[in-house]
Amino acid sequence: MPGSRLVIAVLGAGSWGTALAMLLARNGARVRLWDRDTAHIENLVRDHANQRYLPNIELPDRVSPVAALQDALNGAEFVLIAVPSGGFRNVLQQVRTCIGTSFNLVWASKGLEPVSGKLLHEVVQQELPGLRSAAVLSGPSFATEVARGLPTAVTVAAADADYAQTVAALFHCPTFRTYTSEDVVGVELGGAAKNVLAIAAGISDGLGYGANARAALITRGLAEIMRLGAELGGHRETFMGLAGVGDLVLTCTDDQSRNRRLGLSIGRGIPLEKAVEEIGQAVEGLHTAKELDSRARSLGVEMPITEQVKHMLYDGESPAEAVQALLSRESKPETV
Repeated sequence: MPGSRLVIAVLGAGSWGTALAMLLARNGARVRLWDRDTAHIENLVRDHANQRYLPNIELPDRVSPVAALQDALNGAEFVLIAVPSGGFRNVLQQVRTCIGTSFNLVWASKGLEPVSGKLLHEVVQQELPGLRSAAVLSGPSFATEVARGLPTAVTVAAADADYAQTVAALFHCPTFRTYTSEDVVGVELGGAAKNVLAIAAGISDGLGYGANARAALITRGLAEIMRLGAELGGHRETFMGLAGVGDLVLTCTDDQSRNRRLGLSIGRGIPLEKAVEEIGQAVEGLHTAKELDSRARSLGVEMPITEQVKHMLYDGESPAEAVQALLSRESKPETV
């Protein structure tokens, strides 16, 4: 457990950032929780809880919500970013402006950067070239369950194995088990692609296609992730672990997943805009589908499920047409 004098800045006070801030505080760290939405921070201070995203779960005393980014960063030994991937680069730039380029970075954001399609470590390399103390945390971990102290296991990946172990130790406790890896690409890709496949699984269930179809989508979806992962330099064993199949199964099968809920709504005939509005939080798979499909195409990697999700979300294809496109594919040997 981190020492009682350790200060950690957590940037992003959504459900995930708040849950991780609570975990770190329970482990003994002093946590400054920042968000660009100053009204939201004021509510956190007033309620001593994140009633918007994690209602009725009290913040530990060691969590201090702060409205000014500089105040959050001053004296912090680690900076944890937990914002939607679309805001990731901007937050990095703000941090760099405040404290330069030499600090201990961790991110728990999942997704590809919109428009560029970059994995988030590639964004870090662009904005903070040469930074060695950089790690990603990912795995099957719903924020509400982490906030409540329910058992969870995740992976921390970093190119520097010692730094991965250092970061893992910050989070590790009897209810939150951390494993380490040097496969940053694999861990990031698993965390991003599973959101797209969860939309597919939700659509299938929304259409009433049953458990057989869901299992097929999860299994063949994993094959898609592994194919792209191999091209990007990820390790096969990573995709068979927590950040791969673990996060995939969780997100595809439980209605706590915003991506699955989006798919359920689409499958039930609810217009996309209305479905997103009803969820009321970032749905990472929405833009990741487009970027993942584009990146796969550029590398010549076949990802038919991802492709059909992209067509439904962006090209006006109906769920029935997407299903038909998948089912009409020719029979072939089952390989990754």
